[in-house]
Parts: sequence; C-alpha cells; structure tokens
Amino acid sequence: MTDIRYTKDHEYIRLDGDIGVFGISQHAQEQLGDVVYVELPQIGAKVVKGGQVAIVESVKAASEVYAPASGEIIAVNAALESQSGLVNEDPLGEGWIAHIRLTDPAELAGLMDEAAYQEFLKAME
Repeated sequence: MTDIRYTKDHEYIRLDGDIGVFGISQHAQEQLGDVVYVELPQIGAKVVKGGQVAIVESVKAASEVYAPASGEIIAVNAALESQSGLVNEDPLGEGWIAHIRLTDPAELAGLMDEAAYQEFLKAME
C-alpha cells in the first residue's frame, strides 16, 4: 500500500524517494464539486510547507492549495490545463497537481496517515 500523508487543509502527499507527489484529497474534491480550472505552480518555484502553491476552482468556489512540505516544484500535471475534471475523477492518481523535491523529508512526520485523516474527517462532521 502506498504511504500517503494528509494535511489538515486536505492536501495529500505521496513520497517516492525525496520526491513528493501532491494534490487535494478525495474529501476536498467532493466538497468543491466539479472542478473547472486548476492554476498550477511554476516549475522551479521554491515552496514552503503551508504556503500557497496552486488554486483549484470549481462551480462552487475557488480554493487555495497549500504545500504539504517544503521544496522545489519539479513537475506539474499539465493535463489539468485541459482536463481539470481529473481532480474529481482520480484526485490521488491522475488528478495530482505537482511533484516537489523535498528539502526536509522529516516535515512529513507531522502529517496524518490515512487512519488519522479518516478520524480527522469524522471529527469534522
């Protein structure tokens, strides 16, 4: 099973070595409704954990996406420019937003695993 970590702002990050793939969680896309536009970060941008890196716009609202960890954006999901609905269809797969080269992988220790995230969601109800 893939080790995915979650933030309290409903972003996820999946680690592959020192590279993290991140986007918004299943819960976040459900709350947003149909995604109509994704403003992607710039490749090469330096980001800090908790800093805004992208914007996801839906028929309901525009929501900021925050970096789940600090590092450098090394790839973005260009498919989202023409197929923003991938965020709804497969948020943890084809709907990823960007890849980040982590500067401090230890930052991930403060994020929730799947079980903790599910408990966090239950507490929000």
